[in-house]
Amino acid sequence: MSTQTSRLAPPNREREPFLDQWKRPEFVCGWGAAFVNISVTFPINKVMFRQQLYGVRTLKAIGQLRKEGLSHIYRGLMPPLLQKTTSMSLMFGLYYEFERDLNSLFPQVWTPVNKSVAAMSAGTVEAILTPFERIQVLMQDRNYHKHYSNTLHAFREIRTNYGIKEFYRGQTAILMRNGPSNVLFFLGRDYLQEIYPPMEMQYEKVLLDFISGACLGAFLSSLFYPVNVVKVRMQSTVGGDFLKFWPTFKVIMEERNYSIKKLFRGLPVNYSRAFISWGIVNATYEFLLKQFNSSENIDSS
Repeated sequence: MSTQTSRLAPPNREREPFLDQWKRPEFVCGWGAAFVNISVTFPINKVMFRQQLYGVRTLKAIGQLRKEGLSHIYRGLMPPLLQKTTSMSLMFGLYYEFERDLNSLFPQVWTPVNKSVAAMSAGTVEAILTPFERIQVLMQDRNYHKHYSNTLHAFREIRTNYGIKEFYRGQTAILMRNGPSNVLFFLGRDYLQEIYPPMEMQYEKVLLDFISGACLGAFLSSLFYPVNVVKVRMQSTVGGDFLKFWPTFKVIMEERNYSIKKLFRGLPVNYSRAFISWGIVNATYEFLLKQFNSSENIDSS
């Protein structure tokens, strides 16, 4: 069962200096997994974003992007690249860090409880990256193409004209999404890893990691899709009063004639993107972690 043990959180270690904790493979592997994922799936995410914001069908969203030209396909890539690489590093790294601490401090507590608290805590910390999601929304919204020439320009203009607070529009929705989705993801992921059958071939392990991550990610992304729809609307405004979650949700439902079907427009694209995205993330993370563990074993021998 050695193949199973290597996938789980590393054993408890003595406390290390704060900076040394960031050298742990979970942080680095989370960063690398996000980098590969965002680079591959960004165009798909852009189609889904247009559907969330405007409630249009898939072909119309694709038509908008085609009309705007290839030069705009990767417009807005930098914020999600910076946000997701940092976010995934925090997500995986802090989850296992918090889990080790909780298991050490409260060994008598039921393991799934410690895992849930660790996942919720990691998701809450991720919310400090709200400014990147905020700028990504503005960069992808065609209404702001002429207002902000690039990511740095958008950050500078928002900071100068509206202040730091403006970067944190939609943070309530992000907190509602991050913590609970992290709990479900890590509990599901750890459970699936524990029941994996032994794998002899590397490609079999990668494929199984991809499928388990893809199915989990697609399910959770669909479950929290309405939260993201509200988040996008909240963050698509610049200046003025901050929109609150439930009033914004009510406005969206009124605009879409209280149609659940229209609320979930973009879900097929979202499901497909999440399936590919989380498959890549999980498989890449496990592959990178295996490489780190292998090199660590070689260095220690």
